[in-house]
Parts: sequence; C-alpha cells; structure tokens
Amino acid sequence: MDAVITYVDGSDPYWLKDYSEAVGGSAIVKRYRDWGFLRFLFRGIEKHLPFIDKVHLVVSRDSQVPAWVDRERTDVVLHSDFIPHEYLPTFNSTTIEMFLHRIPGLSDRYIYFNDDTLPVADMAEDDFFLGDKCAIGFSKHMLATNQYKKHVRNSDRIAREALGIGRRLFFVRAQHSCTPMIKPECEALFEKMEGRILSSLSPLRSDGNLNQYVFLDYLYYQGKAISRRLPCKHFSLAASSVDRIVSYIDNPDRKVVCINDVRMPDEKFIKCRETLLSAMEKRYPVKSRFEL
Repeated sequence: MDAVITYVDGSDPYWLKDYSEAVGGSAIVKRYRDWGFLRFLFRGIEKHLPFIDKVHLVVSRDSQVPAWVDRERTDVVLHSDFIPHEYLPTFNSTTIEMFLHRIPGLSDRYIYFNDDTLPVADMAEDDFFLGDKCAIGFSKHMLATNQYKKHVRNSDRIAREALGIGRRLFFVRAQHSCTPMIKPECEALFEKMEGRILSSLSPLRSDGNLNQYVFLDYLYYQGKAISRRLPCKHFSLAASSVDRIVSYIDNPDRKVVCINDVRMPDEKFIKCRETLLSAMEKRYPVKSRFEL
C-alpha cells in the first residue's frame, strides 16, 4: 500500500512566477502557504503506518521539493508526470485530484494525504480497508452553502450518474481526513465519466469543480465503501488557540490530526508556525527514512 501526498510551497519564487504568468495577480496566501508540516507527516507515516511501502510526493515543479527530502527514498512526482499537458499549469487541488490514480507505479490501494493532515497514533491497514472495501465516514447533506460543499455535491451527482442512480434530496460527503483509495475503481469511474470530469477542470477553483470524493462516492453507492469514521481531530486556526493545538499534539486521543489554515497577518503566522513546529519536533524528533 502506498501513500500519496500533495504539497505546495507558495513562497517558491519559481512557483509564484508560474502563477503570475498563468492566471495573473497574487495567490491566495492561506491556500498555498507552507506551514512546514510535511517533515512531520513523513515522520508520522514512518512511525504510525509501517505498512506503507512507498510515498509519492506530488508537486508542480522540481523547485517545490524541500531540500531535506531524500529523493532516493521518496518518489517525487511532478504534475506533468500524470496530468495531461492541456490542463497545466494548475493551481487547483481538485484538478490534481482527478488524475492522482494515474501516478506511475502507484499501488492499487493507496492513502491520500494533504500536508495538513498528520497521523499521530499507531494505525493498521484495517483502519482504511476491510477486505475488498475501503473504510471512511460518510454523512448526508441537503444544502451546498459554500464552494467546498458545491464541489462535494457535484461529485456526488457524477458518481450517481455513473451508476445510473437518479437524483436524491441529499448528497453524501466523505469524512475530511486522509482517505483510502482503490486505483482500479478510480480508473473505472474516470473511463465512464471522462467527458464530464474533464469539462469540470479549471486552473483555479470554481463552483463547477469536482473533488476527490467523487471516487469515494462511486465506491459508496456500489457498497464498496464502509461508512466508519476514522478517528480524526480537526483544528481551525480561526477557532482554536495555538496552545490548545500544542496540547493536543503532546497528548492526542485520536489517530489523525488536521490543522486548517486561515487568513492571518504574517507576523502572527510566523509565530504560530514556530510554536507548532517546535511541538511537532518535540513529539517526533527522529528523522524518517524520507529525510536526508
């Protein structure tokens, strides 16, 4: 089983030049800001997910790879390695997610991580897969009140359409955490709905996008996904103090933690970042095999 991590460093001058040339203007800081968590995601995988065979680090260009990454032990994957050139460059995570199953050499079962989602306790394969089914929590919703939920609703509709299931009052949403994926099922859905998927793509986020949940919904509606929540704690820096997050990192009671960024002044960001990284270094002081 492999792990796939999507990563972006919004301070990379080469990436900023690509962004400016492609779409103009300045990038939304909180969407592309690097908190430095990647190192500790690697360490968390090493310590808590010993069944992971290979880690694929997905980046837009070579300059995005941190200097400390051991490229001999980490599979560095550029967007151009698996996304058709006509959809590049892209600065939209939902576009990237539509093609992750095409990463060369990817295992049939893999776990997809964003770099703000970190394992903090020992996990087993059956936390993610039971027999031939994946396991993750699903909830039902009726209203798409923001862009993210519109993406979720769009994804639900495409999955149902692929299976010949008519409209419903509700749509399902997979749990926001690291997610188990089954490559052959992703391939099957993409083949069925290729035109619809490709027409949804955009270099920046828009209301018409799909997201990774289209593949999980496809499994759910076939009975190939078990609705069982992965123990995951979410923190938003808009609602939680840094001290509270540090306390949780020191003594977590769930298996995964997700720390969501928000708009904040640069001075506050630097201070918060230093405090969180210090706590993570204290908890995970030993380098992983993915680091030089």
